[in-house]
Amino acid sequence: MKRDSVAEMEPFKRWILASLALVVWPCTAVRAEEGHKDHQAPAAQYARSAATYDVPGVVLVDRKGREVDLRGLLEDGPVVLQFIFTTCPTVCPVLSATLQAAQDDLPDDVRLVSISIDPEHDTPERLEEYAERFRAGPRWTFLTGAFDDVVAVEKAFDVYRGNKMSHEPLTFLQPAPGARWLRLEGFLSSAELVGEVRGARAR
Repeated sequence: MKRDSVAEMEPFKRWILASLALVVWPCTAVRAEEGHKDHQAPAAQYARSAATYDVPGVVLVDRKGREVDLRGLLEDGPVVLQFIFTTCPTVCPVLSATLQAAQDDLPDDVRLVSISIDPEHDTPERLEEYAERFRAGPRWTFLTGAFDDVVAVEKAFDVYRGNKMSHEPLTFLQPAPGARWLRLEGFLSSAELVGEVRGARAR
């Protein structure tokens, strides 16, 4: 085929691709909505508030099967905390991807903690697979545990909604031991999260 003929075909090809995208995208969106109706699409903004949380004295289990005293973990230095579950198709991957992108840019003493709100499904082995998926570094801890203990933690941070599909996009930040927590509601970019951490520590 001559070059002139190829050039004449390019607009037609672009039109075909654009038409296919318009067909495929709504179908994909519908499937995601049907599978996870209570989750919302990532928003462009987030809300910030300060709060005091009484961390319960429970023992959870990390992705290596080791017992972890949650109160000691969260009270020992600056920490960023999220609640996730490994089969979540929308909100949790976005939250975890933010931590993945931010982990190398945060100050060295800041630890990351992800607690599964689906402990009956999320075994240490499943958390290990999830951590590898997001290339979690050594400062990032993934926790599961007994159902009642996990619910106690959810209630302590006012995230318990009775159904894992109804959980909200939340990130918690404690800039120093004993400091009040920042409750960040919505979706942050990694740059925004790093900025929040640095800003909170400078206050």
